[in-house]
Amino acid sequence: MRFNRILLSATLVVVALVVQVSVLARLQLPGAVPDLLLLVVVSLALVYGHVSGALVGFGAGLLADLAPPADHAAGRYALVLCLIGYLVGLAKPETGPLRSATGPMAMVVGAAIGSTLLYAGVGALVGDTAARHVGLVSLLLTAVLYDLLLAPFTVPLIMALARRADNDPLSESTGTATDVSTGFMANGTGLRIGDQRGGLRVKAARNRAARAGRIKGVKRL
Repeated sequence: MRFNRILLSATLVVVALVVQVSVLARLQLPGAVPDLLLLVVVSLALVYGHVSGALVGFGAGLLADLAPPADHAAGRYALVLCLIGYLVGLAKPETGPLRSATGPMAMVVGAAIGSTLLYAGVGALVGDTAARHVGLVSLLLTAVLYDLLLAPFTVPLIMALARRADNDPLSESTGTATDVSTGFMANGTGLRIGDQRGGLRVKAARNRAARAGRIKGVKRL
């Protein structure tokens, strides 16, 4: 990942974690908690692709695992968000940015369902049965509802920031200048090589003519 991607991703993850822990987790909403970290991972994965999405997801999940008042095993949410970031990043179009809001909203729904199921599944493997007491269906419905309500205010903004940070006019101009200078040097070298080759041809022709003259003279004698 480039430096501007790392800086923006780290800033957004830290801000989202602070807001989620200090504000969203204290709303006492029924069912799930609005997952701002998930929306950040989805937004960045749709712009940066699956590799960067997996890295951002792992870092965001690990911070969430270590931040108080986390009551689960460290690495559990890191695994979930890493997989979500990777899978969502695979949906990044190759020809350019997404032009419609339908795609990101569908990714939010899929990520909300997938993260809830993965989190509950990993919890069941380590003996955490909290999802059974709350109700998995209730968690799925409320997670999708809360994330969809929050997504229009966050996902487009984060994606716009990611695209703007990903465009580096300085590097583009430097690359253009390098290409131009390389081409100029190549043309100059080609001219010099052509001149040298032409000179060698003229010298070779003169030498052949001189040798032919000497041979003819010998024959006349």
